[in-house]
Amino acid sequence: MTIAPGSNPLRSLAIVGLLFFIIGFFTWINGPLITFVRLAFDLDEVNAFLVLMVFYLSYFFLALPAAALLKRTGMKKGLAISLFVMAVGAAMFGEFSTQRWYPGALAGLFVIGGGLALLQTAVNPYVSILGPIESAAQRIALMGICNKVAGILAPIVIGTLVLHGVGDLAAQVETADAAGKAALLDAFAAKIHLPYLVMAGVLVVVAIGILFSPLPEVKPSEVNAAPVDDAADGERGLARFPHLWLGVLCLFVYVGVEVLAGDAIGAYGNGFGLSLDQTKFFTSFTLTAMLIGYVAGLVAIPRFVSQERYLAISATLGVLFALGALLTRGYVSVGFVAALGFANAMMWPAIFPLAIKGLGRHTETGSALLIMGIAGGAILPQAFAVLKQHYDFQAVFAGLAVPGYLYILYYALAGHRVGRSRPATAVPERGIMADSPP
Repeated sequence: MTIAPGSNPLRSLAIVGLLFFIIGFFTWINGPLITFVRLAFDLDEVNAFLVLMVFYLSYFFLALPAAALLKRTGMKKGLAISLFVMAVGAAMFGEFSTQRWYPGALAGLFVIGGGLALLQTAVNPYVSILGPIESAAQRIALMGICNKVAGILAPIVIGTLVLHGVGDLAAQVETADAAGKAALLDAFAAKIHLPYLVMAGVLVVVAIGILFSPLPEVKPSEVNAAPVDDAADGERGLARFPHLWLGVLCLFVYVGVEVLAGDAIGAYGNGFGLSLDQTKFFTSFTLTAMLIGYVAGLVAIPRFVSQERYLAISATLGVLFALGALLTRGYVSVGFVAALGFANAMMWPAIFPLAIKGLGRHTETGSALLIMGIAGGAILPQAFAVLKQHYDFQAVFAGLAVPGYLYILYYALAGHRVGRSRPATAVPERGIMADSPP
C-alpha cells in the first residue's frame, strides 16, 4: 500500500474528515426524525420507525451497485456523485415532508441512504492511503471522532430548529378539532423544509469542491491489493472465506444494536412516560458515549490490548449494559442504554478488518457485502417498535440486544478465524479499518 504521489496527507485528511462528518450527521439525525414524522404525519410508533427501515435498507439494495459504479467512475468522481445523490434526497425529504406526504418523505430518505452507501464505499479506502500504514489506526480514530461529533450535533440541531416545543404542540394537537389539527401539523411540518434545503445546498457545494480538490485518485483494488492463490480460488470465490460471511452477519447485528441504542432511545424513554421535549436529545447522549469510547479505543489499541480482545470486551460490556437497562427504571435505565454507545464505539473498526482479511482480489466485493450488513439498522429497531406494542418494552429491548452482543462476542473470540486455518493471504489489518455510519 502506497501513498498517492503529489498528495498532501494533512489536507486530504481534513477533506475526508469532512466527509465522515457528513456521514455521521445524516446517519444520526434519524433518531429525532422519528419524533418529527410521528407528529407531523400523525403516525403510530411502528410506522414512524419506517424512517430507520427505509434508510438502512438502502444500504442493502445499493451497496453492490455502488461498488460497480465506482469501478467505472473512479473514487474521486464517486465521492462527488454520492454527495449530489444525497442532496437530491435531502431536497425530496424536505419538500415531501412539508406537503405531509409520507411515502415521498420516505423515498427521500431512501435516496439519502443510497448516496451514503456510495459515499461509504468510496471514502473508506482513502483512510488507508492518506499516510503510512503504521499510523492508520490513529487516522481511523480521527475519522470516528468526526463521525460521532456530527452525530452529537445532529439531534441538537434538529431538536432546536424543528422540535422546539414539540411536547406542547403534541398536547395542542390532542385537543384541537380536525381543521385546527391540520393547521397545526402543516405549520409544524413546514419547519423541516428550510433546514433540509440548506443541507442539500451544502452537499452540492461540497460535491463541487471534491471534484476540484487535491484528493488522490486511486483504485480500491490497488489500495487493498493482496496476493491470492488463484489456483486454490477456482470458481468458489467468496465461498472460500466463511469468516467474511460470519463478519457480514456480525456487522448486521452490530449496526442493529447500535441503532437501537442511538435512534430508538427516544422511544425507549417514552416508555417510562418521559416527555417528547426530554427525549428528543437522547440520541446525543448515546453519541457522546460513543465519542468517549473512540477516545478510549485510540488510547488502548494496540498499546494495551489487541483489536480482537477489545472487541470481546466491548461485546461483554454490551451484554452488561443491556441487562442493566432491563433491571432498572427511568433515567437510570435510559442511562444504561446511552452507555451502550461506549460499548459500540470501536466495534466496526474491529469487525471490518477481521472480516475482510485475506480476501485479496475479492476485497472490493467483500467490502460491499459488509456495507450491505448495515441493513441491520433497518431490522432490529423495527422489530423493537413492533414487539413493544405487545410486550414489555424493556424486555423486548434486552431480548434483541443481549443475543446480538453475544454473537459479536463469539465472532471476536472464534468466528473471525473460521476457515482461516490455511496460510493466510493477508491484507494489512490496520490499513483497511474504516468507521461506520451508524
